Amino acid sequence: MCLFRREPLALINLKKKNEETGEEELASRLDHCKAKATRHIFLIRHSQYHLDGRADKDRTLTPLGREQAELTGRRLASLGLKFDQIIHSSMTRATETTEIISKHLPGVKKISTDLLREGAPIEPDPPVSHWKPEAVQYYEDGARIEAAFRNFIHRADAKQEEDSYEIFVCHANVIRYIVCRALQFPPEGWLRLSLNNGSITHLVIRPNGRVALRALGDTGFMPPDKITRT
Repeated sequence: MCLFRREPLALINLKKKNEETGEEELASRLDHCKAKATRHIFLIRHSQYHLDGRADKDRTLTPLGREQAELTGRRLASLGLKFDQIIHSSMTRATETTEIISKHLPGVKKISTDLLREGAPIEPDPPVSHWKPEAVQYYEDGARIEAAFRNFIHRADAKQEEDSYEIFVCHANVIRYIVCRALQFPPEGWLRLSLNNGSITHLVIRPNGRVALRALGDTGFMPPDKITRT
């Protein structure tokens, strides 16, 4: 259990506080648990892919999708940031997008995870008529996507001295849900957000736990004829 992700005061057992030097000891222990660095989270939606593939392995990127990934990779590289890692969904379209992006960020390690796979995070409110998955899918996917949020979106480790920059390549539903949860908006509203293929969403998590959204679904770096939302 990564305790540094929680409010520092919640990590202290107040009952064990020394009666004579209690306040000083408490202050010292709190300081030891406090985060010092800021985390920058870049959430990238995968590029356009073949929708007609029967299995995940067949849903590869289209030629345009590969172009989009190249453009996203160049954009990330142009920011001049020292990225720490790229964590990506294990689905084919996210993996292929990651491989193309990573060519523009040599030396940045890549980590694959099933937690970030696409799914139905929570029943949307208001409901929509064109997309109605089975109720069981919300229970299965929702628990996994919530686990992804809790596992990846948190304040920095107290031992982290410098700000960090991390890339997550995944899917529209996952990103939309994470944004709502991170900003403490009603998560049922996730379907009201719209994300283009290859878009960049930038979340900032301060040491005090405050989260800010610097960019949502940015594709301003792409020519208009390269922008899609499939």
